[in-house]
Amino acid sequence: MDIFIKNKDYRKFTIASFLSGAGNILFYLALITYASKLRNYALAISLISISESVPQIFQVFSGYLADRTKNKFKLMVWLAAIRFGLYLIVGLLFASGFAGWNLVLTVIGINLVSDIAGSYSGGLQTPLIVNIVGNDEVAEAEGFVSGINGIINMIAQFIGSGLLLFMSYSSLAIFNALTFLAAGALFASVGRNYYKTRPQEETTSVNEEGFFKTIALSFKQVKKARGLLSVVLVIALLNGVLGTIEPLISIVIAGNKSSMVIGTYSFTIALIGAVMTAGMALGSIVGTKLFKNMSLFTIAIISTALSIAVIGTMLIKNIFICLPVMASLAIFIGTASPKLTQWLVEAVDQNILSSTMGMLNTILIVTAPVMTTIFTTITASFGITIALTLLCITCLIILVAIVGVAYSTNKNAAINEA
Repeated sequence: MDIFIKNKDYRKFTIASFLSGAGNILFYLALITYASKLRNYALAISLISISESVPQIFQVFSGYLADRTKNKFKLMVWLAAIRFGLYLIVGLLFASGFAGWNLVLTVIGINLVSDIAGSYSGGLQTPLIVNIVGNDEVAEAEGFVSGINGIINMIAQFIGSGLLLFMSYSSLAIFNALTFLAAGALFASVGRNYYKTRPQEETTSVNEEGFFKTIALSFKQVKKARGLLSVVLVIALLNGVLGTIEPLISIVIAGNKSSMVIGTYSFTIALIGAVMTAGMALGSIVGTKLFKNMSLFTIAIISTALSIAVIGTMLIKNIFICLPVMASLAIFIGTASPKLTQWLVEAVDQNILSSTMGMLNTILIVTAPVMTTIFTTITASFGITIALTLLCITCLIILVAIVGVAYSTNKNAAINEA
């Protein structure tokens, strides 16, 4: 929060991020709502979800391209302008006679192109934010953006459902377009001030290596920072556990409505989502300062222990114990992500930072759908109790592994200091 108030350039950066994020959520709701009215709505919604996921999975490629880009601000402005134009076209399509599957497939294609551009823009922003706030403040800066974005996304979903009652799909698409126009203007403003105070940055060297050589170098530097790769893998697995817990708890509640439902089933599910979102936002915003001196190893150990506790509350079917434990877990996972970014910034060369973050983000993102698929399949085949027991065993293995890595790392550090 202090950085947001004191650093004008960072403040503009974050406001641009908040605007485009809120606009995207509103439009996503509009598109999903429109698709839900089609005859084969399940297929339409699945295609929309896939189009949203693809750019995230391939962040390593957009990060690599970002590292090869010299004038990052200029391209960010152009990308924002392109996304403005794309959603303006979407708004005009909704306003025309174009309808049904033809409209949905066209909009999905446009949305996919826009999201790929957004992934590229995110890679361009990472090293610039590091320069604007300084290496020591990266965790707090990233945590603040992540936390506020989570809160905004949650609020935007409720606002979007209300706006759809009196606004057309075309109007929401145009509103989304305008958020990108505003974001581009803010990026241009920050860029002018940035190059005015740092004229040497215009000729900063960029990564000239090939893709595979860059990824190999990124992996080598991450591995060189003792314990970093292990922590990344643990946090990736914890993300997978967290992603798996949400559908599994929905199944547990559905089978135990008399003891686990608060009000109604839909309200209980919404409450769980809100608790997780609020917890991660709180961890990102406050946790980075509150646990500033706590090592990432300790946070990972606590998070893994809390994951086991959450699974335990699901096995005993007590929603009132489950909710606060889930909130605690979300707080520590929300704290871990920006601290991991901070460590990464300190361990990796600046000219391959986006490539490295893209590679690690891909690892972090992929685990959730993979683990969810595995454990929901186990649930369907053998029952929810077996799935939860195996998930608990997985967490215990993760806990033993991270304790071992933390002990080894601290022991080696002590030897080196001696």
